[in-house]
Amino acid sequence: MLSNRRAILVVNFKNFHEIFGEKALELALDVQNVSTTLEIPIIVSPPVPVISVMVKSLGIPVYSQHVDVDAVGSSTGAVIPELLQSLGVRGSILNHSERRIPIKDIEELIKRLRKIGMKSLVCAQTPEEVGEIARLGPDMLAVEPPELIGSGRAVSKVAPEIVSDSVRASRRVNPKVQILCGAGVVSAEDVEISLRLGAEGVLVASGIVRAQDWKSKIMELARPLRR
Repeated sequence: MLSNRRAILVVNFKNFHEIFGEKALELALDVQNVSTTLEIPIIVSPPVPVISVMVKSLGIPVYSQHVDVDAVGSSTGAVIPELLQSLGVRGSILNHSERRIPIKDIEELIKRLRKIGMKSLVCAQTPEEVGEIARLGPDMLAVEPPELIGSGRAVSKVAPEIVSDSVRASRRVNPKVQILCGAGVVSAEDVEISLRLGAEGVLVASGIVRAQDWKSKIMELARPLRR
């Protein structure tokens, strides 16, 4: 891990039924409580329809799950970075395996987000893709083999070379990018192994959102990041 950066936890709510209605804010408040208690940086990424409520209710960073390249103005149905920024949203996930976008759009959105003071967290499926995207200068890159997403089988255990190779691929071209590990992370051990492999944090979705006890699971996954 690079010495000047703190390991980070990103919680992607996706659109799971477990966070419908008031539940999304309940989960977000549990995340914030753990972040404050452990003094660990944690980002939440809720569905866009509740993002304004999240920003108003939380003191931790809120990211969008996706943004579009469409322009401000006549772009019905698009998720516009500038609108999110005006609400206080701090950044966005890009190119998640469930919302892949062309590389030219990734490049455009990284620049556009940076211009308006927002952060970019770009997902990649392979070390090769990590290296390609790292050249574009995102703030964070999360490696997530799609076959392991939501599987409960952490990439750090099943295919540790994907994590270590991704770290090397990114640092060769852009050591400023913070590398996160995603896909199947469900335990403190998964997080610990990710950190030993060189990752600087984890991106988690179902491992937290679908847990029986949200606060206990967030605490479990966040503790290893205190190092």
